Amino acid sequence: MDRIDELIDAWDSKLRRAFIAAVHALRDRAQVSLVVERLEKGDVAGALAAVDLDPIAFRSFESTIAQAFEDGGRATIDRVPALKQPDGFRLSIEFDVRNLRAEGWLRDHSGKAVTEILADQRDMVRSALVAGMEAGRNPRSVALDLVGRINAATGRREGGLIGLTSSQEVWVRGFAQELADVPSAAALDRKLRDKRFDSAIRKAIAEQKPLPAELREKMLVAYRNRALRLRAETIARTEAMVALHESQSVAMQAAIQSGAIDEDQVAFVWRTARDARVRDTHRTMNGQRAVLGQPFISGSGARIRYPGDPAAPAAEVINCRCWREPKIDYLRGIR
Repeated sequence: MDRIDELIDAWDSKLRRAFIAAVHALRDRAQVSLVVERLEKGDVAGALAAVDLDPIAFRSFESTIAQAFEDGGRATIDRVPALKQPDGFRLSIEFDVRNLRAEGWLRDHSGKAVTEILADQRDMVRSALVAGMEAGRNPRSVALDLVGRINAATGRREGGLIGLTSSQEVWVRGFAQELADVPSAAALDRKLRDKRFDSAIRKAIAEQKPLPAELREKMLVAYRNRALRLRAETIARTEAMVALHESQSVAMQAAIQSGAIDEDQVAFVWRTARDARVRDTHRTMNGQRAVLGQPFISGSGARIRYPGDPAAPAAEVINCRCWREPKIDYLRGIR
């Protein structure tokens, strides 16, 4: 497996699992009884502190990003033939993930990624706590909504808000309001709803009766679980694309510095998934070439270093499934 698109798919699933594991670690760290105690006193700041959003929970996630980066670098180097010296000795090139450029990128990128995730988590948790207090809800219910309730069958917490974005927490709150009292037909328009409950919602609407509290809670748990999966998919795809494409550039620079290839021999080609889901601005980019160090030009005019480039406009990055293929023109300059 040496094509970057195949590597993206492989590391996408690994990063998704690592992110979910980090979320469960955060939920397990939360001191539920202390959160409840502080909410009972109206101490939202204290309750937020008791949730304990510690970056240590993301250690394995950061390690997985590093592994993806190293895998991408090695796959790129494998495309470069061993350097043959005058005496016939073949000097192979190794991708060193510990070189200064690689280490610097990994440290800065993974640290920034986790910092941004946790910053959004703090905003989300604070908002959920305040909303729960203002609604006069039971503090314990508010706390359990955050960390999730233990599934008797699996022994794990599920259906919690921790791990979701601030926007997703608002979605959950809106869905809860649509299910309250007599359900609203708007609840049937929610894309993340579990459709197995649709018949119960329709029946409650037709009979103008509220849903049983236990059933309503199951619907909310399912909705939160699906929102978390969506969050994990988005994070994992983004991190896989960034780590693997950045490692391409670092690997090519290492090959150039070793003397195996010349800088002007290296180029990259933009590849799309070539299906109906490819965004219009990327459809015309399929096959576009860019030399090392130069960006691609999107159909919108945006400059993009590689698919998933975090420095590019969000409209060019979110849910992108394109990939960048390295090309080495060994005959350049001698034709």
